[in-house]
Amino acid sequence: MSKFSVLIANYNNGHFFEECYQSLIAQTETDWETVILDDGSTDNSLEIIKKIVENDPRFKIHQNGENKGIGYTKKKLISLAESEICGFLDPDDALVPHALEIVLKTHSENKEAGLVYSNLVFCDENLKPQSVHKAKQITELDQSYYNFKGEISSFAALKKSIYEKTAGIDPFLKIAEDKDWYMKMCEVAPVKYIDEDLYMYRVHQNGISTTTNQEKAVFWHWVAMIKMSERRNISIEDLFLERYVSKSKYEQVLYKLDRVKKSRWAKLGDKLGLFKLFKHL
Repeated sequence: MSKFSVLIANYNNGHFFEECYQSLIAQTETDWETVILDDGSTDNSLEIIKKIVENDPRFKIHQNGENKGIGYTKKKLISLAESEICGFLDPDDALVPHALEIVLKTHSENKEAGLVYSNLVFCDENLKPQSVHKAKQITELDQSYYNFKGEISSFAALKKSIYEKTAGIDPFLKIAEDKDWYMKMCEVAPVKYIDEDLYMYRVHQNGISTTTNQEKAVFWHWVAMIKMSERRNISIEDLFLERYVSKSKYEQVLYKLDRVKKSRWAKLGDKLGLFKLFKHL
């Protein structure tokens, strides 16, 4: 049995997989397996991935009979994993060379921790680093564990024995399934933050960071929040009202902004070069 199972859920991202693959074979820790589950891709992802990994026995490739969604696919990946320690890696992303080594060491030194996680590096479409997002140590079930600001982020690796104490990843969730299972892990055991930049997150047109997908992610995050409130028998109405901007309020802001843009004083200020951002309003 391998020390670590790298879990990859793929849907139409085979064209990015080469860099993901190279980051795995470059790991300083060599005792690992990679389980890939294709979720009914409509492109040639599966062919690309099979050609890249060729006959490397460390890569195990599976396929859903039809598109099932990210929640279902990631839940199934954990069931397919042979190792006690598992971590998710998206096929369009990559790991730094010492990622598995550090995560395994941290799990070994923190036997009680169900989840170990690190910082992630935002990269452009060519996987060139742009900025670092730092996570945060979660010590109690307060607002930090709700993960609105990415307090828990990739590279996140779990112990299966502790994960199995939860209800597991929710197959109903279409996006933000990680927010759901991160909270579940925090509820059953301590978690451990590694202040290291281990995960290379690629931002591209079809990724979760696009505007449309970000808005969908917010919706599904709140679905996960409601499920959490049911588990813990707490109310999150006030929290929702603090963070929710109604459509009517949003339209009022746009109306006021439009009036400012059309005012003669704003136009005069623009001509005089006083408002450099005026043309971008």
